[in-house]
Amino acid sequence: MPKIVLKNVTKRFGKFVAVDNLSLEIEDRSFITLLGPSGCGKTTTLRMIAGLETPTEGEITINDRVVFSSEKGIDIAASKRDVGFLFQNYALWPHMTVTKNISFGLENLKWPKDKIADRVEELLKMLRIEEFRDRYPSELSGGQQQRVAIARTLATGPKVLFMDEPLSNLDAKLRMEMRTELKRLHHDTDSTFVYVTHDQLEAMTLSTKICLMKNGLLQQYANPLEVYRNPANTFTADFVGSPNINLVPFTLRGMKLENSDGLRFTIEMTDGSTVPDQEVILGLRPEYIQIAENGSVNGEIYSSLPSGMETIVKVKIGSLQLNSVIFGDGDFNVGDTHAIAFPGFYNLFTKAGERIGRCRIREAAL
Repeated sequence: MPKIVLKNVTKRFGKFVAVDNLSLEIEDRSFITLLGPSGCGKTTTLRMIAGLETPTEGEITINDRVVFSSEKGIDIAASKRDVGFLFQNYALWPHMTVTKNISFGLENLKWPKDKIADRVEELLKMLRIEEFRDRYPSELSGGQQQRVAIARTLATGPKVLFMDEPLSNLDAKLRMEMRTELKRLHHDTDSTFVYVTHDQLEAMTLSTKICLMKNGLLQQYANPLEVYRNPANTFTADFVGSPNINLVPFTLRGMKLENSDGLRFTIEMTDGSTVPDQEVILGLRPEYIQIAENGSVNGEIYSSLPSGMETIVKVKIGSLQLNSVIFGDGDFNVGDTHAIAFPGFYNLFTKAGERIGRCRIREAAL
């Protein structure tokens, strides 16, 4: 399986910079998600690696083979990069059966008929669509169509599989099922997957690494739990995680935080360091804001949204409204006052939004 390396890749459309000096290394057999809001450059990046878009500057290498270099004047066609591309709309031939859709590319490559039949049968079993072999796309559900599209893409044995928001047309339940299928497929095929999405839950659940982008710039490239636990900046912290992280401005003096409402925290950095006095932002994940009898700060229940497995609670402390997640099937009455505890690990950022490090709250008072 190939390793993909991007070196200082930039793409401009006139004066607009879609991707800005991106350097990235995608390891063999990894499942990389290009994540970010609309217009951040993730699809453009995917298309440049696949050969469907020509970079303005930089170099792209697949399996130690330079497929694009602005300096050397190299630009290998997409058809010769040995990659597969799964489109958002699946792009199945409506007049062909499932079997014909899968075999079409192999027939164009002049594969022997017996090898085509064997490969189609193998893919029908792998994607669990044997019973649909003689159906047409219009006779299939969205999830079944997607399985056919994946089978067709895998038919020629591409070294890399590119996917551009392939689940966006499916309903919520089917999306969850297909995430499971894609993760299993990645394991079974032992291939390298590069996947574009704006859905942070998809990125968290599927990826071996997340490449988070904003306005064409790389924000963080790390495994999902590293991005969640140690976000590089406030944009990353806010984009990854549901419910959203609480980003609260404080004044830091002598490792004591205080906000305009008089909420005070005494903090301790997990690495034992001391942070100079300054204006900071404290990032509090909702699961580390707990309603507990031993809490030292009182908060009012602003809203309570039970879903069975968990309850999302908005707690009001002074003028602050903090997102909290309480696991279990409980519920809370709006307007009630409860003690609030802060038992977890939190991220400290500069006023400009750059990460300083992780900290614990030793004392809390109001």
